[in-house]
Amino acid sequence: MELRAWMTHSANVDRVWELAGKIGFCMFASLDGEWIRSRPMSAYACPEENCIYFLTDVDSAKDDEVAARPQVNLAFADTSEQSYVSMTGRAEISDDRAKIRELFSTPAKAWWEDAEDPAIRVLKVTPHDAQYWDSPGTVRSYVKMAAAAVSDTRPDLGDNEKVNLEERV
Repeated sequence: MELRAWMTHSANVDRVWELAGKIGFCMFASLDGEWIRSRPMSAYACPEENCIYFLTDVDSAKDDEVAARPQVNLAFADTSEQSYVSMTGRAEISDDRAKIRELFSTPAKAWWEDAEDPAIRVLKVTPHDAQYWDSPGTVRSYVKMAAAAVSDTRPDLGDNEKVNLEERV
């Protein structure tokens, strides 16, 4: 890969991770038989490990769904900034108690008393690819759309890139 392409790819990968980390919550979609099921979850972006972690309960349906079909989608949205990330990847569930203690924080206390709760599991998603949409913000986007509507042009609403997160360059 030439230097310019590598720099662009690297910047796009960095932007995906930056947005996912900043947004922090996503809709986690898994396959329930032939149907897609989504639910909101608190995400812990870990770009240095190329993964997203979640805490989940041993009795949740998503654990069985991931065990049967590990392909998942994560949809992050910050509507106030008009920034979005969609990741596809492979999920796995573990009982890594050290990782559970590392990830346990105030939001987790809504579901479990402490990190030692035996019902907590770690759900790890290793992304395959991502696509992001990053605009200059709601007000500026609306102004650009209005200007485009009266001028018969397409609005420039920011960056949109598809990024391979498995590619190591």
